[in-house]
Amino acid sequence: MKKFALIGAAGYIAPRHMKAIKETGNDLVAALDKSDSVGIIDSYFPKAHYFTEFERFDRHIDKRRRNSDGVDYVSICSPNYLHDSHIRFGLRSGADVICEKPLVLNPWNIDAIGVIEKETGKKLNNILQLRLHPSIIALKEKVQAELKNNPSKVYDIDLTYLTSRGRWYFVSWKGDLDKSGGIASNIGVHFYDMLTWIFGSVKSNKVHLAEKDTASGVLELKNANVKWFLSVNYEYIPDEIKEKEQRTFRSITVDGNEIEFSGGFTDLHTLSYQEILKGNGFGLEEARNSIEIVHNIRNAQVLGLKGEYHPFCKKVKP
Repeated sequence: MKKFALIGAAGYIAPRHMKAIKETGNDLVAALDKSDSVGIIDSYFPKAHYFTEFERFDRHIDKRRRNSDGVDYVSICSPNYLHDSHIRFGLRSGADVICEKPLVLNPWNIDAIGVIEKETGKKLNNILQLRLHPSIIALKEKVQAELKNNPSKVYDIDLTYLTSRGRWYFVSWKGDLDKSGGIASNIGVHFYDMLTWIFGSVKSNKVHLAEKDTASGVLELKNANVKWFLSVNYEYIPDEIKEKEQRTFRSITVDGNEIEFSGGFTDLHTLSYQEILKGNGFGLEEARNSIEIVHNIRNAQVLGLKGEYHPFCKKVKP
């Protein structure tokens, strides 16, 4: 049984990590969050030590290490801008690290973490769960088979991801560009990872729209042209989805054919943990492409609605 510590226990994604730790037969021994609204932890690990101050959490983890009772893994679900610091803490505490996406906000942070990995002999694992989704794996296998016969083939892809959020979103750290990295980092990074995993490296990255709640652009990959549109604005949800009283819409089409991957998400964190515990986690280099993409989107010159852009852009009010 491995011992885990969790940083960021009160957030949206933390229960999936608690569930994954439980379902893989391991133990959460310590957790940290400045918020104390974490009653969910009782459903999984009621005996876990809990801290609202990093300094006391640090002391507890260090004491365990010095008493030969150190944690084996530190799982990180904290705000995006803190990932880099918390990853460093975990590695220097003698633990392997499991970190939510986006791994970091800037590509150079990846290089710096690599230095600490070498110094400590410990490993960073990034949650890139779409690589484990059955529909996405099937798509990758299909594309690989087709590219064997036609290596220069270029696919036309439309990516639409609408996951509406309330007013709280823009008051929280998620609405702060410096803390979250913006909408592309918040809700798009795992799609960019999936697309480059399947269709190859980036040739160009153009941004047509960059607003607080919406972003869109065209990503040219080795074997695909991707028109993408991301938003947390409920107004862009299609009427047929609103009629079902749903607030999320996701669609990926490849050469006009819809890829069905709406289901199968609930157990992907547990599957990710299973693979990490086997030594098959996704490390720094696997994360690099997606981090470079979102960094470049954040710093790109916005072209406006010129040339080829995602059809949803027409819904945006001028």
